[in-house]
Amino acid sequence: MAPQVYDSKTITVEQLAKMIDHSLLRPEMTREEVIAGCELAKKYHVASVCVKPCHVKLAKEILAGSDVAVGTVVGFPHGAATTEIKAAEARLGMEHGAVELDMVLNIGELRSGNAAYVRDDIKAVVDVANGKAIVKVIFENSYLNDEQKILACKLCEEAGADFVKTSTGYSSSGMTVEDLRLMRANVSPKVQVKAAHGIRTLQAALSVVDAGATRFGATQTATILDDLKKLREGSSMDELKSVGDKSTAY
Repeated sequence: MAPQVYDSKTITVEQLAKMIDHSLLRPEMTREEVIAGCELAKKYHVASVCVKPCHVKLAKEILAGSDVAVGTVVGFPHGAATTEIKAAEARLGMEHGAVELDMVLNIGELRSGNAAYVRDDIKAVVDVANGKAIVKVIFENSYLNDEQKILACKLCEEAGADFVKTSTGYSSSGMTVEDLRLMRANVSPKVQVKAAHGIRTLQAALSVVDAGATRFGATQTATILDDLKKLREGSSMDELKSVGDKSTAY
């Protein structure tokens, strides 16, 4: 079944919340901060949390019985691990409770034109997921030209990935509306698009909605959703005070 596509003018707080993967990936995060992030995710009923592999068991424990999925990363943030290690990381993440896997494709091999390697690298993780976990493939678009982004879209679809995703949050720049539209245009409707890096305000989140993404990563989840509530209650966009945080992660 194709995912629901929303419009920024009518999307509700609840609908926008279910587009958010709440990011808990900063390298310095403590267990206490991860727990607080999972509690926030539960409060706002977001789609998922995305945690580092070492925190998957913890997130599963905190989110047990909630409507928030547990996700983790594979080959993050550089995509340079061997295929065997990526497959093992995916398998262990699932054993610990992850049902969503955000993997980084091999950026250097893509830029080298080694399409078969990139496709097989993705497929190895898809095969591990085996329909029991969603696989989102991160491109790191700041390193790619449009031709390479289009090739990556095609390889992800051939490999059976569920999502294509713009960025890790750790490169020099993140998602752009133009990239989201390019990616949406170069995968079939069965493949979804996720935006990441730079979505720290309601205005940025609504631009993602209109560009065709169905998920986005965020650290400023509470601010974004609280501001949409205020907007729907009659505040103007100019009256909203959100400026987002200054972190580079998502």
